[in-house]
Amino acid sequence: MKVLLGTTLLLASLSVFAHEPVYNQEKINVLQEHALANLPGKKTIMLTVDYAPGQATAPHSHTGTAVAYVLEGEITSRVNDEKAVTYKVGESFYEPAGSRHFESSNASQTKPAKLLVVMVMDDKAEVLTPLAQ
Repeated sequence: MKVLLGTTLLLASLSVFAHEPVYNQEKINVLQEHALANLPGKKTIMLTVDYAPGQATAPHSHTGTAVAYVLEGEITSRVNDEKAVTYKVGESFYEPAGSRHFESSNASQTKPAKLLVVMVMDDKAEVLTPLAQ
């Protein structure tokens, strides 16, 4: 009985770790980047973010404005003080400049997910800045 109980507890604890997000392994592919002639000092950038099952982007902020569109799978996003929302293929969301993006993750532990993101930002800004943990 003790062996059965110990095995059950071990498996339960391993399943908790199996659902922890895997950070900083998502694939980011910049598709286009252009200076905005009508807004000196600003640029627009278009990129895709590919998430394997269980992957997530580390909590971060953006200095620019972002619009994201789900191309594949389901993405869970939590921005500022809002509740987390899971978006499906064909759905999109908006992030105002200066937002704190606490969660951006593949909602699935078994299927990949992909986002298309378009941002308008300062021409020298980083795409994202990690939040202090």
